[in-house]
Amino acid sequence: MTKKELRKRYKVLRNTLSIEDIDDKSLAIANQLLTLDIWDKSFYHIFLSITEHKEINTDYILNILAGKDKHTVISKSNFKTITLENYLLTDNTVIKPNHCNIPEPVDGIPIKNSKINVVFVPLLCFDKQGHRVGYGKGYYDNFLVDCKPEILKIGLSLFEVEEDIDDVYNGDVPLNFCVTPHKVYQFQ
Repeated sequence: MTKKELRKRYKVLRNTLSIEDIDDKSLAIANQLLTLDIWDKSFYHIFLSITEHKEINTDYILNILAGKDKHTVISKSNFKTITLENYLLTDNTVIKPNHCNIPEPVDGIPIKNSKINVVFVPLLCFDKQGHRVGYGKGYYDNFLVDCKPEILKIGLSLFEVEEDIDDVYNGDVPLNFCVTPHKVYQFQ
């Protein structure tokens, strides 16, 4: 299937999930993450969930990061350049939804992409090669290309793997891992 077809299909599938389903799956994903050998790093980038899009609830992962005393990095979308501006999440960080209802920091301590070790990547679905389908704007591909090559890219998926995404192109940045409620997928 193409990205457009998959995007449409998985948005419909997400809408069938209850808040309880999303919470259960999100907790299972957080528990799966604990099995990965990734917790010796310092800077972890994570997205803040858009509740009405029925995204994974990243609060569980935020709690893990806080409990492990890691530096948590969140982003603000730059709609002119289709890039992400990254900030350290602190107790003083003020979060407000932007005009697209994406929760973002109002301001804060800027963090360079080169400092980030691990990125938890949002997605709608993914395939067996580690390619993902997001919302189609390219923010994360632009961001990941600008990070150091050894950065760990970990997709978080409410659903299991697709066989193939038909229209992958060179600008798509593949994942190292994708974590679902039932399994951790590792890619080359």
